[in-house]
Amino acid sequence: MNFERKNPLTGEVASSAVAMQASDIPAIASRAQAGFAVWSQMGPNARRAVLMKAASALEAKKDDFVAAMMGEIGATAGWAMFNLGLAASMVREAAALTTQINGEVIPSDKPGCLAMALREPVGVLLGIAPWNAPIILGVRAIAVPLACGNAVILKASESCPRTHALIIEAFAEAGFPEGVVNVVTNAPADAGEVVGALIDAPEVKRINFTGSTGVGRIIARRAAEHLKPVLLELGGKAPMIVLEDADLDEAVKAAAFGAYMNQGQICMSTERIIVVDAVADEFAAKFAEKVKSMAVGDPRDGNTPLGAVVDRKTVDHCYSLIEDAVAKGAVLLTGGETTQNVLMPAHLVDKVTQDMKLFRDESFGPVVGIARARDEAHAIELANDTEYGLSASVFTRDTARGLKVARLIQSGICHVNGPTVHDEAQMPFGGMKSSGYGRFGGKAGIDAFTELRWITIETQPGHYPI
Repeated sequence: MNFERKNPLTGEVASSAVAMQASDIPAIASRAQAGFAVWSQMGPNARRAVLMKAASALEAKKDDFVAAMMGEIGATAGWAMFNLGLAASMVREAAALTTQINGEVIPSDKPGCLAMALREPVGVLLGIAPWNAPIILGVRAIAVPLACGNAVILKASESCPRTHALIIEAFAEAGFPEGVVNVVTNAPADAGEVVGALIDAPEVKRINFTGSTGVGRIIARRAAEHLKPVLLELGGKAPMIVLEDADLDEAVKAAAFGAYMNQGQICMSTERIIVVDAVADEFAAKFAEKVKSMAVGDPRDGNTPLGAVVDRKTVDHCYSLIEDAVAKGAVLLTGGETTQNVLMPAHLVDKVTQDMKLFRDESFGPVVGIARARDEAHAIELANDTEYGLSASVFTRDTARGLKVARLIQSGICHVNGPTVHDEAQMPFGGMKSSGYGRFGGKAGIDAFTELRWITIETQPGHYPI
């Protein structure tokens, strides 16, 4: 039995995928375990060669990826190509890590004892990826785990099953042993049971999940029943602080990119712009002018910087945040009516305060609020007044001051004079507080996806008290 994903803009069927059930999972997990037995024994350069082929295979499917992302989630061609470029980079970075999975010799107090710490593959890893940056996040869920010698199961998003299946097709063409790379697709109604069966499968040893904080908590609880480690990259409410000595033109450019790239549907999206009073009016005027110039249109036409949001639920949620803010005294600087159901214009709200939902709740859409701070200390206080802690940024011409402020913001990531949206394959990526725990990327990924073991060799006769 299959399920259909419909284009959010047209309502037409964008893709059809197998609606797997919980009963299908044991066989998939068993197949992955058999693949692990082969893949984990291959040398680092053999694994590297296959991963390099996978990166090229991804790039060769460029047109298919663009069509799939446009159809399934209303993405622009530019966002799809950015996804593909970074995803290929992630696979090549993972390939480079195969010989960097290092251990160490640790001095032992026991005479003649050679003590070693070794990093070894874990087994079958489950990666659960969302729809918003589907190639990047789908690849991130599996690339470094594979480099470390694990087998993987990618649980595709119900919103973009074709996009995620294309990743697995590319990896299959690269020549991984049978069973090493697997995909699970399911209808939305079956998600809870299917994911539960995957977490429960004895072969699955670890889980990584990117998505909402609410679902992350459910996954963490289920995994805890089995004492299985979880890497969680969850929601965000990223603050961008603009201090009185900031280059406002640079801040405006970064704010526009951070708040509205992919219609604000990025976990790192700038959700709160915190500006000190001294420059707040000037910044708000400059930023409003910029936002008004950013048109929204059909992503298939490719004529506008903003395309469709993923569904009408996102539109309604964003408008509810705006209405609540305006009712409590905020000022709508720019916005407009949503056309064709999901073509929502960029909205900017000024004078947002802590009692407004727009200050607290993740919008995950094309709306951002400006909150005004008395001074630097108050700006930091406002930035930290959130349950989330994924990304952040601060703008100031004084780099030492910027570094000081960055270290006082409670987030896993912070950029000085750069946007909150910034990702590179080799960087340790992850959050704090309700944004999750654990890190993807580079050597941090090795820590997440290997088992650290202590092994000793005795080289002298033993002396024991009994």
